[in-house]
Amino acid sequence: QVQLQESGGELVQPGGSLRLSCSASGNISDINAWAWYRQAPGKQRGLVAVITRAGASTAVDAVQGRFTISRDDVKNVVYLQMNTLRLEDTGLYYCNARETKNTYWGQGTQVTVSS
Repeated sequence: QVQLQESGGELVQPGGSLRLSCSASGNISDINAWAWYRQAPGKQRGLVAVITRAGASTAVDAVQGRFTISRDDVKNVVYLQMNTLRLEDTGLYYCNARETKNTYWGQGTQVTVSS
């Protein structure tokens, strides 16, 4: 079992920055990839960025050049650095971890971009 706990979400003005953290515990040795998803009000949850066990990372077009996913293997924390935030980045951000047969989710952290 793997437990994920997100933190770092808050109210921020357009153009601002936030760093989300996802602390992992439990048996994480079989995790193949870590990801951040978000769910905007009235919309389905969608992928934001992913980083593999090997360290390869990618982000969706909507956040390319603004968001960066990274990982600290000593602390067992996955980060999402979000810069130049826009109104449309508002949503509940979830941490995700994938094994071959299992997928784990955190409870989410709220990011609100508003002036």
